[in-house]
Amino acid sequence: MKTFDRRARPSLAAFSIAATVFVLALGLGVHAEVIEQIIVKVNGEIFTKSDLEARQVAALRGMNREGDPTDAQLRQMLDEVTPELLVNVVDEMLILQRGKELGYRLSDDRFQAILKQIREENKIESEEQFQAALKQENMTLLDLRKQLERQMIVSQVQQNEVLGKVAVSDEEARRYYDGHKDEFTSPQTITLREIFVSVPGDGKTINVGLDEEAREKTAGIRERVQAGERFETLAAELSDSPSKANAGLIGPLSLTDLNADLRKLVESMKVGQVSEILRAPRGYQLLKLESMTSPETRSFEDAKTDISNKVFTDKRRAEFQKFIDRLRAEAIIEWKNQDVKKAYDQGVEQAKNTSAK
Repeated sequence: MKTFDRRARPSLAAFSIAATVFVLALGLGVHAEVIEQIIVKVNGEIFTKSDLEARQVAALRGMNREGDPTDAQLRQMLDEVTPELLVNVVDEMLILQRGKELGYRLSDDRFQAILKQIREENKIESEEQFQAALKQENMTLLDLRKQLERQMIVSQVQQNEVLGKVAVSDEEARRYYDGHKDEFTSPQTITLREIFVSVPGDGKTINVGLDEEAREKTAGIRERVQAGERFETLAAELSDSPSKANAGLIGPLSLTDLNADLRKLVESMKVGQVSEILRAPRGYQLLKLESMTSPETRSFEDAKTDISNKVFTDKRRAEFQKFIDRLRAEAIIEWKNQDVKKAYDQGVEQAKNTSAK
């Protein structure tokens, strides 16, 4: 069912993860002797050890690593996911609390409409099939309603508190375009043809006689090209490279992707020109510059939609950060476990570093 989280589907590996997370949670200072230990209170709303473990298990399942991880690997995976997970948990609680302040809720009529849509999209024709689908996802109807309501409230809060405050003017779009012309400029590209003549051997030692024969053969091919024979015909007949199947064609390639020596060579050539004999690791090579394009910059009008989307995304991210920072500053967040708080602080710092890039 499209609305459900597929990662919740159980497996032997998942049960192993769940059991191990319970043990490894001790590393975060979450002690097993208290069944419902409170991890944090956010404006009086609690988040418990069991809640944390459930989120950790879901996150680890979602990593989709092959095989059953060892305890050491699981501990490392927990260290990777837990900081960001805790930040998301606290932010979600704050956003949901804000939504409830604004009176947002999932009405019965809206819930029934969503259920109807889910059934139609998944071609579920009976209540028995629907209940079986819920069971397969480890969910009850109440679980589904809570999940949908959380999603709806978060979406509405972001629309009201963030998206509704973001707009992109033509002046902003033009300023971004002028300062980021490279983003709207296609790179210079080339297409080459090659003829490669290999030197027989193991690649470790050089047989002088065979090497000279290969060089002479390459020189002879170049003379035939200079005399008027078609490069692509000779490539298809005589080249030892896999590109012979395409008459020696290579590309198109971006000039920026070439190594410095090859780029210098190509930039000195004219379209249709054939290179001198080039030494390759396992033989000799001729290159023909088949075509070369010039860098092309899209006009502002042509790129305007992409520019607006880019600027809008950046402004939305900044506006959301201001919004969530304000909620955090106004909230009463009481950590009951200092090791978990350290992981949360680490996640906040990681998020700041990511947004600053």
